[in-house]
Amino acid sequence: MRIASLHTYPIKGCHRLDHDGAEVEPWGLAGDRRWLLTQPDGQALTQRDTPLLTQLQPLPEPDGGLTVRGAGRPELRVPRPGGKELIDVTVWKSTMAASRAGDAADEWFGDVLGRPVRLVWLDDPTRRPIDPAYSTPTDRVSFADDYPLLLANAASLDALNGWLLESGDVEGPLPMTRFRPNVVVTGAQPWAEDDWVGRRIRIGDVVFRAVKPCGRCVVTTIDQESGEKGRQPLHVLGKHRNVDQGLLFGLNLIPDGTGKIAVGDPLEPLS
Repeated sequence: MRIASLHTYPIKGCHRLDHDGAEVEPWGLAGDRRWLLTQPDGQALTQRDTPLLTQLQPLPEPDGGLTVRGAGRPELRVPRPGGKELIDVTVWKSTMAASRAGDAADEWFGDVLGRPVRLVWLDDPTRRPIDPAYSTPTDRVSFADDYPLLLANAASLDALNGWLLESGDVEGPLPMTRFRPNVVVTGAQPWAEDDWVGRRIRIGDVVFRAVKPCGRCVVTTIDQESGEKGRQPLHVLGKHRNVDQGLLFGLNLIPDGTGKIAVGDPLEPLS
């Protein structure tokens, strides 16, 4: 089993970046979901309410800032915030302080999305703990939904697309981008990741805890290139992968250490 692809999402909900290699930090892959768009009250925006986020491509700059392209607008250059103007933001049930990017960024995104928004940066990624039912007291996560990394199995996607083919559903086959993973593994059997829950896995030289399967939401029904909505894969997951009302695809990981992982690295389940 080896790593087939690696991905980060610099602004939560926006377009992905594909990588040959990535640094593993305690709270996730370097640069993953450290930026966030919020409503004026600090509540996070996601594709669940704003599918247009799929059309925005953030590109990290060497100085820690961003260039953002898309939606037919002139590109936006966002300097890395200095961490002086902090506001409270909320991702699901977690509220934490984050640094405002400034009025120019807010106005650009507001014009694109047609609503007032704020862009913030998580200047201190140690602020947000993980659900204690699945973590240790020192585990942390960035602006990701729940956990630092999401692993997906290419063979499981093949199995899902097989179900779609058998049903005659015209929405298939679906690409892996629908599931917005960080790590995609190849060479495993379909649904092998189910057996890794509660174990450790090694990717390259970095060890991760496989803490729980990932329950999927309506974001998986959104085409990540066009922003158009459908009904799959939730319908087929509801038929074949419904466990305690969770529609499961993918595996949530927490790093036990830091280091670099790369496409082609071996993956090994441990005891």
